Amino acid sequence: MSLIKKIFANTRKPGKGITGKMMLQMMNTMHNKNAMWCLSNIEIEKAFNILEIGCGGGKNISNLLKKAPHAKVYGVDYSKTSVANSKKFNRKAVSEGKVDIVHGTVSSLPFEDEKFDLATAFETVYFWPDLVNDFKEVKRVLKPGSKFFICNELSKGEEAEKWSKIIDMNIYNKEQLKNVLIKAGFSDVISHEHENGKWLCVIARK
Repeated sequence: MSLIKKIFANTRKPGKGITGKMMLQMMNTMHNKNAMWCLSNIEIEKAFNILEIGCGGGKNISNLLKKAPHAKVYGVDYSKTSVANSKKFNRKAVSEGKVDIVHGTVSSLPFEDEKFDLATAFETVYFWPDLVNDFKEVKRVLKPGSKFFICNELSKGEEAEKWSKIIDMNIYNKEQLKNVLIKAGFSDVISHEHENGKWLCVIARK
């Protein structure tokens, strides 16, 4: 693996050491404008149970709590480094019982059926190993009528191919995500694209 690929592999699964921690800090900063725009497209009730899948450096757990201060937010990530950093970033909310962050994978979420009112996935579905079955697993832990919220970057053509090769990721457009969501059993799929042509959010109902 080339040095560049080793560095960018930390976007997929941040590892131990300074490189992984630096990547998580960069994610918290560089993706935040996109995340805040995405969050402006969804309403969150006060007492929601929210699942943040692929919680990374923990910034979006904080963003969700700011939007819904009385919600309970659960974070899950398959990187133990991400879990540790998310807990550290949200230490006050964790100590107050507003946040619970665990190690786990989207393919087998460590939660019971129909637990959550909302599931979010910021900048992460690019890396999910089996999109249809992983979406089905998200659907399993959602309450009937609740929503799944996806926030992504958009790249097209040669740019998309370049990043797919460097990071080993799949960049989806809104039609591709809609088709997979419907195949997984979701309905009422809507999408929003930012005028900059680089940001996408998709919302689906169980």
